[in-house]
Formats: sequence, structure tokens, C-alpha cells
Amino acid sequence: MTTNLICSGGLDSVVLAHVLADQGALARLTSFDYGQRHCKELDFAADCAQRLGVPHHIIDLRSVGAALSGSALTDAVDVPDGHYAEATMALTIVPNRNAIMLSIAFGISAAKGDRAVATAVHGGDHFIYPDCRPAFTDAFAAMQHAALDGYAQIALHTPFVTASKADIVRAGAAVGTPFAQTWSCYKGGETHCGRCGTCVERREAFDLAGISDPTIYDDPDFWRDTIAAAPPLKGA
Repeated sequence: MTTNLICSGGLDSVVLAHVLADQGALARLTSFDYGQRHCKELDFAADCAQRLGVPHHIIDLRSVGAALSGSALTDAVDVPDGHYAEATMALTIVPNRNAIMLSIAFGISAAKGDRAVATAVHGGDHFIYPDCRPAFTDAFAAMQHAALDGYAQIALHTPFVTASKADIVRAGAAVGTPFAQTWSCYKGGETHCGRCGTCVERREAFDLAGISDPTIYDDPDFWRDTIAAAPPLKGA
């Protein structure tokens, strides 16, 4: 099954790229510049494509992203620190982002003859991001089946949709994913900040997985105090 993977350059999608490559199923990576406050993660996606020897499409959605205003990922809004919590991490929602990206990825796959589009949405994202939940991915797969009926048969592949971040780390370790060559931090500094929601989640995932975390954090111990103050979300 030749698969087009939506790859941000983050831990989850790069792990999935290596899992698919190990299975001989990876056809290409597709990434998106939607005007996110830093594009550092796209460099990691490009490195992943080069490392795995597959084409890499970078789609310019900056004009679209400019209209999806109000998120800490696209606007001059402070990125919240600490573990995912509804009151703060809702600031990181970019409305309909996954639906837009998936639609484009399916179009590319139909044009290129791929049999599947993959995305690394996972169980830990369900609480905050509605377009990472099984209800969304199931509905989107059905919509795309109708949209391409008679033209192409392309599956939506979401192997991590009920998995935890720790599960993803374990899966990555099993196929030799170079974890240091992934980027999670929302703030886009020289190194991971260690304080934003994705840094805390990343640091915790390695700990729960029992696998050494090679990531350099500005504040490597912040996550411990955060976890003690706010237990992880269900599925995280």
C-alpha cells in the first residue's frame, strides 16, 4: 500500500514515517506552511524525507492560515506553558486545520496514484483537538470515499488514533527513529523550551515509555512539577 503521509516534522509524524518506511509502504511526505509562528518543524520534515528517500511536497497555505486567526500557533498570542488543559491549550487550536490538510493530501494522492493518506493523530490529542478524534477521522474517510467515487480508492490510515504518546515513542524506538531529528516545541527557539504543552507531553512520553529522551530542553525539569500539579489527560 503506497502511502502519502502528512508530516509536520514533529515526533508523531516522523515516527509514523519510519514505521511506514519499515513496512515498505511510504510513498511521499506532504507538509504544510500555514503561517505557523515558526517553520522550524518543516526543516525536520524535509530531513525526514531525505533520510527515507521519498518525495517531499511542501504546500503553501499561508494565505489560508492568515484567515484562521486567533491561535497561539499563528498569531501574536502567548503560547501557554504547562500540561494540556482545556482552559489554556484551546489557544493552540487552528480551526479546521486537519480537514484542510487532509483534503489537499487526498487530492495529491489521487493525482499520484497513492492508495492511502496517513496522519499521526493520536489519543492524547482527543481532549483538545476535535479534528484528531475518531469521530472526525471516520467521517472524513467516508466523505473522501464519496468525493473520489469512481476516480480513486484511497484509504485514510490513522494507526495512532487510539494510542498514547508513550505508545508512539515505543513504536518509534522499535524501528530506529532518530528522535533527536524531530521538533515538537511550539515556541521555535534554538532548543525545545521544555515548558509548553507539547514539550511537557513529549518529555512525559519518553519517561512513561521507559526510553531515553535525547531532546535538549531549556527547562528539562519543568514537566515534573507540571505533572504533579495536573495529572495527565485520559489517553495521554
